[in-house]
Amino acid sequence: MNGATRRPRGWWHAGSSAQAAERSPDMFDDRSDAGRRLAAELLRIEPGLREDDVVVLGLPRGGVPVAAEVADALHAPLDVVVVRKLGVPWQPEVAMGAVGEGGVELLDSRVVQSLGISSDDVQFVRRRERDALAARVAILRARREPLDLVGRTAVVVDDGLATGSTARAACGVVMHRGASRVVLAAPVGPATTVATFPDADRVVCVLTPTDFSAVGRFYRDFTATTDEEVLAILARPAPGLSG
Repeated sequence: MNGATRRPRGWWHAGSSAQAAERSPDMFDDRSDAGRRLAAELLRIEPGLREDDVVVLGLPRGGVPVAAEVADALHAPLDVVVVRKLGVPWQPEVAMGAVGEGGVELLDSRVVQSLGISSDDVQFVRRRERDALAARVAILRARREPLDLVGRTAVVVDDGLATGSTARAACGVVMHRGASRVVLAAPVGPATTVATFPDADRVVCVLTPTDFSAVGRFYRDFTATTDEEVLAILARPAPGLSG
C-alpha cells in the first residue's frame, strides 16, 4: 500500500445484541446518535483512551459527524482522512478497492477477477477517483493542515462498514502518516467484515448484524452530509484543548 506497513489485527469487539436493544432497537436516530453510542462503546472497552495521545479521524463526508461525537467524548482533536471508493464500473455501489491521501491504494483482486473487470476499466475508475480525491482534499485541507499522527493513536471513524475497502485505505493512510496504533470504529458493520478486518490493531462496532445489506438501513435519518457541514464541524474548537 505505497509505503504503508500492514500490522496484524488485534482483537475486535462488538456490542452485544442485548446491550444494543437496551439503547435502541438496533437502529440509530442519526449520525450524532450513532457517534455518541460508538463513543460509549469505545470508552467501555478502552477507558484509557482519554489518557492516550489520540487523534480522531473521520471519513468524509458521513463519517465526520460520527467522529465529532467520538472526539468530544475522548477530549481529542478531530481531523479527516480522505479516501475514495473504487466502484465496479457497472455497479458503482460495489467496491473493488479504494484510494487515499498520500498515494495509498487498495485493489481487491478477488472482486476484479470474479466480475471480469478489465485492466482498462480499473485504470479508468482509478483515474476518475484520484481526480475526485484531489478535489476533495483541496476543499477540506484549504483552511488547515493535517494533524501530526507520528507516534499517536489514530481512531479512524466512519458511519458504517460494508466491504471494508475504504476503511482499509483509511487505515493505510494513517499508518503511512506515522500513527503508532490504529483503532477502526464504526456504528455498524457486517459481522464477517469486522471479524476479518486485517489493517487495524482493534475494530469496534456497536452493531454487527449477520443480515447486513446497507449502512443506511440502520439509521432512521441517513441524510447525506455536505462539504459545508464537514468544514463547519472541523472549524469548531477542539474540546478540552482551549485555554
